[in-house]
Amino acid sequence: MKSENNRMRIGEGRISGAISIFLGVSSLASILCFKFPEQFTTPEFREVYTAAMAENLILGGIISTFLFALLSILLAKNKKYAVVGVVLGALSVLLGGMTVEGRAVEKTNWSLGLDWLILDLLVMVLIFVPIELVFPKNKLQSKFHPEWKTDLIYFGISHLAIQLFGVLTKKPAVAFFGWMNLDGVQQWVNDLPFVIELFIALVVTDLFQYAAHRIFHSHYFLWRFHSIHHSTENMDWLAGSRTHFIDIFFTRSMSYLPLYILGFSTLTFNVYIVFIAIHAVFIHANTRLNFGLLKYVITTPQYHHWHHCKEPEHYGNNFAVVFPFIDKLFGTYYLPGNEWPEGTGLVDASFPKGFMKQFTYPFIKNPFKNDLLPEEKSGR
Repeated sequence: MKSENNRMRIGEGRISGAISIFLGVSSLASILCFKFPEQFTTPEFREVYTAAMAENLILGGIISTFLFALLSILLAKNKKYAVVGVVLGALSVLLGGMTVEGRAVEKTNWSLGLDWLILDLLVMVLIFVPIELVFPKNKLQSKFHPEWKTDLIYFGISHLAIQLFGVLTKKPAVAFFGWMNLDGVQQWVNDLPFVIELFIALVVTDLFQYAAHRIFHSHYFLWRFHSIHHSTENMDWLAGSRTHFIDIFFTRSMSYLPLYILGFSTLTFNVYIVFIAIHAVFIHANTRLNFGLLKYVITTPQYHHWHHCKEPEHYGNNFAVVFPFIDKLFGTYYLPGNEWPEGTGLVDASFPKGFMKQFTYPFIKNPFKNDLLPEEKSGR
């Protein structure tokens, strides 16, 4: 990429300012979860953390917001990041963030998973931002490339709706497949050791996702929606979230269906969601870390970057989400040693900038130049 090197450097104050803003926003969102737990917290994940743990996290988040803002004030020439951080920290204090207390939560049919979004985003930032800063694949790529805000919106919406996707999938699964009387199979699955059950869940869901993924690549109208995911030229930990709602609903439904039909345990389902969330971020990350022989066992950034490559001669490969052997089975495997693609993105299509414009565009217009079908132009 021939863009100016705007990567943040230690000692400039921009990193501490950005951290302050991130912690301030997270603290405000956490306060919402405490004040409106029925609407903003996910029942399955309330069991993972305690009220006391969340209270301490908010307190630590608010204090850290001010500390990083102070550090940014001392280091940065431009104080705007620090000022925003201080304002967010002050709002958190005014809204009672220093004294929040948990309470009993009434049962509801579904809610927005704001608590999941906060925890997920926090974990992703702690894992992948340092990795991309220290071991970048593209050294010229800034954390704040031109479309990072759009990708962050995609991240937020897809993670907020995680329970909604589960509810929308589970009821049709029971309605359409309940007649199959798979009680014996479900009991067998539940009797398996957890590690084996989880492995089978990952393989089965990957097969279903592989099928859904290829359908979106092979059907010209569906490709309009999935090509949004391929439109990014800045592969990083946020890029994997750039997925149209139609695309993510269909592919998630395809992966959830076998979990419900075959009766995988709630523990396996929750661990699967956490694993897939982290792994999806991982394979899009801007990192050149060498995974040795492991890259032939599980998909890695190098493997998935080839799926996003700009080189037309390598289109139509690496559809598997977790296991490369699935691509081997269906003849779509491509991993040339230690080579990486020269670039990522689409050479034969153009999308408008911004989340809402990208959401509506595939419904009304063909993003491919000269109104050619994607298979006529690129065979992707």
